[in-house]
Amino acid sequence: MTFRLGLTGSIGMGKSTTAQMFRDAGLPVWDADAAVHRLYATDGAAVAPIAALHPAALTPQGIDRPALKEWIAADPAALGLIESIVHPLVAADRAAFLASTTGDIAVLDIPLLFEKNSEAEFHATLLVTAPAALQRARVLSRPGMTPAQLDLILSRQMPDAEKRRRSTHIVETLTLDSTRAFVHALIAYIRQVPHA
Repeated sequence: MTFRLGLTGSIGMGKSTTAQMFRDAGLPVWDADAAVHRLYATDGAAVAPIAALHPAALTPQGIDRPALKEWIAADPAALGLIESIVHPLVAADRAAFLASTTGDIAVLDIPLLFEKNSEAEFHATLLVTAPAALQRARVLSRPGMTPAQLDLILSRQMPDAEKRRRSTHIVETLTLDSTRAFVHALIAYIRQVPHA
């Protein structure tokens, strides 16, 4: 049986970097954001149904995410309509990944793991976190990011304290070396401790 580790964290906490460390350690990693990008690409399964709802989002490259953001901002019902299409497709992509995984541990990178109450689907969860000041500094160093955009993103996510309370494991991403050491220690721990 493959041990399913749910990986999550808010923007700027180091989740993508931590997920890469699991890949570097030889573990298969499924990325929810990458799945959505595949679904929105030219021949992606979400293209036709979303284009039917909102033709302005369709481009020759697939679905235009900025056009979806504009639609969501203008129409309160848009997000629910998009999610009703995308969430089942993402779930199918995740199931296909798990069905094809033969390793002893699989990592599933899901940004909204706790927001969607998905933790029961995993043997354990790992919250990637950092102090709020470090998070802000990381995110605001990204091109085009503003304090207002960051505040909007954070307002839509569960507070870090609640995610900490619900997590099986927590890693503070203060340095690359300490995070990498934690990842390797957690892998060793999972492999040593029996699980059902």
